[in-house]
Amino acid sequence: MTETPTLVLASASPRRRELLNQIGVRHRVLAVDLDESRRAGETVEAFVQRLALDKALAGWQALPVVERGPVLGADTLVVLDGETLGKPRDRDAALTMLARLSGRTHEVLTAVALVTPEPEVRLSRSRVTFRPIEAAERLAYWESGEPEDKAGAYGIQGLGAIFVVRLEGSYSGVMGLPLFETAALLAQAGIHPAGFERLRG
Repeated sequence: MTETPTLVLASASPRRRELLNQIGVRHRVLAVDLDESRRAGETVEAFVQRLALDKALAGWQALPVVERGPVLGADTLVVLDGETLGKPRDRDAALTMLARLSGRTHEVLTAVALVTPEPEVRLSRSRVTFRPIEAAERLAYWESGEPEDKAGAYGIQGLGAIFVVRLEGSYSGVMGLPLFETAALLAQAGIHPAGFERLRG
């Protein structure tokens, strides 16, 4: 039986590592640094897919040729009124984002890309509805420290879950790595979740 290749994750995100660990996929981390600016006229769908692929390609190119194996990249965008809400630069930005999300439904787009000799990208789209969030709650949430490194200034897997009235789509996608799409891509490269290794060809 052929040995399962070790996945390289082109991301330093602890949430993506946690999700890969959740399904028992062996991996190592290779953080990459990219210009994540949106291009003029680029749709949010094209933007998030390009970033995921660019991260995976950067990881692939950073590896010595003899060490190249499957490289996974991902990117997540929170979208409200056609505008992307990234990681807040400071407290005021986070409080503004949370105020805008309060009592409304927004989209979360997460793209995942796998680079082998044949790169492929998949897109997960979810809709998240928040209850109204009072100003004092927004401030308390900021002071918890959770919003600082999260797109849209919240983490659905943490304290931010108390704001979520409804989720239509992928919970893991909102966290940052849609496991359905990820597992489908990995299977094509001969990488299966723990317990499913027998499915290898």
